[in-house]
Amino acid sequence: MKLGVIADDFTGASDIALTIAEAGMSVTQYIGIPDGDATSRSDAGVVALKSRTAAVSEAVADSLAACNWLKAQGAEQIVLKVCSTFDSTAEGNIGPVLEALAARLGAGPMIVCPAFPENGRSVYQGHLFVTDKLLNESGMQDHPLTPMTDPDIRRVLASQTNLTVGHIPIQAVAKGTDAIVAAMPADTALMVTDAIHDADLLEIGKAASGMPLLCGGSGIALGLPANFGVTASPTKSLGNSGASVVLSGSCSKATRAQVARYRQFAPSREISAGEVLEGEVNAEDVATWVMDQEAAPLVFSSADPDVVRDAQKQFGASRAAEAIEGFFAELAAILAKQGVGRIVVAGGETSGAVVKGLDVTALEIGPRLAAGVPMVRPLNADLVMALKSGNFGGETFFEDALHLMRGTGMEKAV
Repeated sequence: MKLGVIADDFTGASDIALTIAEAGMSVTQYIGIPDGDATSRSDAGVVALKSRTAAVSEAVADSLAACNWLKAQGAEQIVLKVCSTFDSTAEGNIGPVLEALAARLGAGPMIVCPAFPENGRSVYQGHLFVTDKLLNESGMQDHPLTPMTDPDIRRVLASQTNLTVGHIPIQAVAKGTDAIVAAMPADTALMVTDAIHDADLLEIGKAASGMPLLCGGSGIALGLPANFGVTASPTKSLGNSGASVVLSGSCSKATRAQVARYRQFAPSREISAGEVLEGEVNAEDVATWVMDQEAAPLVFSSADPDVVRDAQKQFGASRAAEAIEGFFAELAAILAKQGVGRIVVAGGETSGAVVKGLDVTALEIGPRLAAGVPMVRPLNADLVMALKSGNFGGETFFEDALHLMRGTGMEKAV
């Protein structure tokens, strides 16, 4: 293993795994920290944690354990992969995790860049933009778990860690690798780096050659494989013609639009935290409903932010979230046993719950379904999945993904 990635959620892990695979490296995504050595001889290993919303102490411990495992497999460089919307409030854990990893690896100045212009994420003057809006005006200010009210990544990090925080402006990035390196003073630990074009990320990747640690969204990996002498190559084709279902737990604007469109022509069933907690709905009954449908159905809990807040007020934020995640985990396990061969999942927390329910330990990375979303195949199950971050994909993502995962148009669920 040459490149090691610690991802703070499951969809983010798949996202960066696709970026690395399309740049030519063989890559395996591991669900959690493996008990033993790597299961395949891949150029890159991506360890998917569920640490984005975890307490600082838990996130630090898990990230250090992942780092130790990746280093034991031979990884020469470690990437802390965070969400491209830098989901982390002032009480968040990105800064503390970076501080702990830097101490573990003896890292000097390190690049921090959550940009991925292809997906509408850019950093300019240290501020994170989502398409043409500042982060705090993009809808992320309403996120139920990590509301982002400050678009200045420098301030966000400075509120979380004692490490010094600097800035590499786009003017330096535009001049290329040497200028980027020259803009990193030895006494500044975290260098928030501007990027407004994908080409900027390629130069940033070159500048990161030999760095033991860097941090960013999946775009940070665009230029890294070339540092190891790897060139781009097609990803392996996957597919499954079995039954299919869409499971959505994300409350992002993008996912809510995808849900609204898909409901226009496919059977759907909405699940609320209250229904689960009060025993009004259970996974076995919903699985039976899914398997009875003619077209690939949608099971969703992607409510508007006000509805989510009401549920959190009534039941508690953690209890409401755990109820929905537990429901989707159980539902996915039942559906897999009943022969479902394609599962599209929307939302990082929901994706984590689904892979947990399926007892998945590692994923094979297949072709792109949308920017940042690969088709994946569990190494221990006969099915394919799409694990989509809430904000990714166009309005037709659900039907497009199901089509690509089989190779035909709309299909029956059974």
